[in-house]
Amino acid sequence: MLSEMQTAVSDLKCVGCGKYPAELAEYVDAGAAEELSADDYVRENEGTYNQVNGHFYCTECYIADGMPLGVAP
Repeated sequence: MLSEMQTAVSDLKCVGCGKYPAELAEYVDAGAAEELSADDYVRENEGTYNQVNGHFYCTECYIADGMPLGVAP
């Protein structure tokens, strides 16, 4: 069951490119290595993950946006 602060799987997306974790090889591969789905990998390991709205930056978008500090808007 999802907590109030945790978003549904379908709500997770990169704020730069608009892709979902399952569409990004970096999260698919990293999740598989840890026996996690790409979505769960983002929730547990992505430093830019915003628990309130499910937004995060994939690595490419994070770099393109100047490597902002904190969670994604």
